[in-house]
Amino acid sequence: MGLFLLHHRHAPEECGAAFASFKGVDSSIRHEPAISSCGDGGHALWWIVDATNETEALGLLPYFVVERSTVTKVARIDIP
Repeated sequence: MGLFLLHHRHAPEECGAAFASFKGVDSSIRHEPAISSCGDGGHALWWIVDATNETEALGLLPYFVVERSTVTKVARIDIP
């Protein structure tokens, strides 16, 4: 398993579609906290997920969201 950062962006008028797209999707990140800048006008969402590869990580997102997302393999480190 690896750790991945999912980063999604959408236009201000697409907020409703981004959140509604999770309805009916069976995903381990549904109903879990995410980091969002929508309330401050940034219209982006971030998740840190465990997955075996980038494809599996992106597979946690519904189509509308994944089409507007990037995935980056990351690791937790201790800052001295």
